[in-house]
Parts: sequence; C-alpha cells; structure tokens
Amino acid sequence: MNSPSVLSVVGWSVATVACFAAARRIHAVWRHIWTTPLLVAPALLLLLVVTTGTPYRQYAACTGWLVALLGPTTVAFAAPIHRQRALLRAHGPVILIGSVAASLTSIVTSWWLATLLGIDGSIRLSLLPRSTSTPFAMEIAGRIGGEPELAALFVILTGVLGSVIGQRLIQAMPIHSSLARGALFGAGAHGVGTAKAYELGQTEGAVAALVMVMMGVLNVLCAPLLALCLSH
Repeated sequence: MNSPSVLSVVGWSVATVACFAAARRIHAVWRHIWTTPLLVAPALLLLLVVTTGTPYRQYAACTGWLVALLGPTTVAFAAPIHRQRALLRAHGPVILIGSVAASLTSIVTSWWLATLLGIDGSIRLSLLPRSTSTPFAMEIAGRIGGEPELAALFVILTGVLGSVIGQRLIQAMPIHSSLARGALFGAGAHGVGTAKAYELGQTEGAVAALVMVMMGVLNVLCAPLLALCLSH
C-alpha cells in the first residue's frame, strides 16, 4: 500500500483525537462502565471508518504515530515508581513472585478459555498477551503469529473489565494493604487498572505501574515459549 498523504494523516489523526475527546465528554455526563472512553472512542472511530468506506489498513497507516506514543507513555510510569523506590525495594521479592504467578496464570487461562470456546489459530495467539499493556501485547502477538490489532482489542476489554471487577473485589473483600490493592489492579487490568489505582493513592499507583511493567516484560519472555509448548 502506498504511503498515506499528509492530508489523510492529519485528517484521521484529528478525527481520532476528536473521537476520544467526545468519548471523555460522554463519560463525564453518563458515568458507566459501558461509557468508558476506551470503549466509546473505538466505537465512534469504527462508525466513522465504516461510514467513509476507509480500509482499516489505511486508517492504521495514518494514525501509526499515535500507537508509537504508547511506548513512551508506558516508560513514563518510571517516574512514580522511582518516587516509591524504598517501599518497592522492601517488597521486591513479593512483587516479583506475584508478577510471575500472574503472568503465567493469564497466559495459561487465556489459552484454556480459547480452547474451551473453540477459538484457534491467530485469534487464540492474540489472546495470550491480553493481561499486559498495549505496546507489549502488540509486540508479543506479532512475534508469536497473532494479530497485533486484535491483541490491542483484547487488552482494552481486559483492562476495562479488570478495573471494574477490581473495584468490586476491593469493596467486597477486606483488602486494606496498599501493596495488595496496587498489585491487584496492575496485574489484572494493566494501564486502565494503574490509572484506577492512582485514584486510591500514590502507593497503590506506583505498585500497579511496577507490576504492569513487570507483567509486560515477563509476558514478552514467556508467551512465545508457552505458545510453542501448548501447541504440542
């Protein structure tokens, strides 16, 4: 496919940002799980793409720079992690063990659920990195034979549902430890969960950010190996 024109890049980039801004406004008025910007913005963009008859690959080529910003955004979580380094250093072994367990559990259960539902091929492989942040998930999916864009969709759904379920768990169970609350959101809902953890406190947010990054690294290391093992 030919490189998109500057006009197309500017047009679709502005449309993407505008859809997200509109989604935030909608969520501010009707605060509900189904009006979260991570769900509404893609729905608005999908409607726009279908209405204009624009091929997905053309849209992706025009807005690739936005996807590239996900990497630096993830790296930016290093700042709050650094501020809480004393606490995180004290509980480093526990966080590491928990991250390893969460990473393995997310990959194995994704494979098991896909098998149970009769999902095979690239779709099943795209499910494996669903419990990590989008940059990691897209990279992993591309390496193991999955679809990066599909992996990103699974990440969004996991993040939104994980954040909601995490809130319910905290309300229903006596989870008072800042460490446990942060790890719960970081492992179960990656970026979305980390944002929610910061609403609880700086310590929760820093722990969630660290666990999210560690989950990403561990998934990068484990997913190709597990995909190879489970396929035999």
